[in-house]
Amino acid sequence: MAKVMLREVDGIVSFYFPKKDMEETIEEIEFDTEENWGGNAVLSNGETWWIQPGAKKLPKEEVCKKISD
Repeated sequence: MAKVMLREVDGIVSFYFPKKDMEETIEEIEFDTEENWGGNAVLSNGETWWIQPGAKKLPKEEVCKKISD
């Protein structure tokens, strides 16, 4: 589990992991509505992370889990 920062600029959601100073964009997301946003997220570097689904209120800090490289 890792604490990450999620923010949106011009419709592009950034995924920032400060511990590794890694910033990527979210290319695909499992649930993509304002009321239910999250699930498996594929980043621009190919990694897949789990984001707890919930209301899309960005920016926010979230605890996420890395699923695959």
